[in-house]
Amino acid sequence: MDDHPLPDPAPCLSVVIPCFNEVTTIQEVIHRVLASPCTREVIVVDDCSTDGTRELLEKLDEPNVRVIFQPVNQGKGAALRRGFAEAQAPFVIIQDADLEYDPAEYLDLLAPLLADKADVVYGSRFLSGRPHRVLYFWHSVGNRLLTTVSNMFTNLNLTDMETCYKVFRREVLESFTLEEDRFGIEPELTAKVAAGGWRVYEIGISYSGRTYEEGKKIGWRDGVRALYCIVRYSPLLQRARASRSRRRRG
Repeated sequence: MDDHPLPDPAPCLSVVIPCFNEVTTIQEVIHRVLASPCTREVIVVDDCSTDGTRELLEKLDEPNVRVIFQPVNQGKGAALRRGFAEAQAPFVIIQDADLEYDPAEYLDLLAPLLADKADVVYGSRFLSGRPHRVLYFWHSVGNRLLTTVSNMFTNLNLTDMETCYKVFRREVLESFTLEEDRFGIEPELTAKVAAGGWRVYEIGISYSGRTYEEGKKIGWRDGVRALYCIVRYSPLLQRARASRSRRRRG
């Protein structure tokens, strides 16, 4: 997108931040998100944090920031459902509560949406010449494997299905119902976007991954669940079920 002039960065973005035990980073993340000229509102959904994050958020006094406290810990997917339901801007982006993704790149992500070329934009960690922290080999293998399997079931050609940075026209999110409570929300979102026939773009992004010692939470069990969700929410499977149902009625 750097080769073309970017659209005017008017505030048009609802930023949904699912948050669990991120006391060391949440303030800096909110500060960076509010610094973006694209941000209209920030919706932080605290998933019953126990490390002081909740108390910090209770003291937050920012006019464009709303904080929602989940009554019990439910997972990233449940937090996103809650945040999406509250979003009011024309476009909605997911922002993790750590410092792995850079809000300074919002305008690049929004450009295809503002130009009416896309309904959904994914920020790909594998499609970029931008800086990347070098970390876990097997994590990158797992991410690419999940993306490949997801592509097989959705007929999309994404390079990074598991990326945090997904930007949607709000009507896209309003067109389907999300069910997954944890990290299975990523393949579920992708499958339902594909099933809806929405226009999808990818933009290369930078990535400053963190270690488990620094608070990384996703593990191999989430990868197994992601494979299950790829199949469960597959548009191919949904069409097959609909076809069988029609044959039974006939």
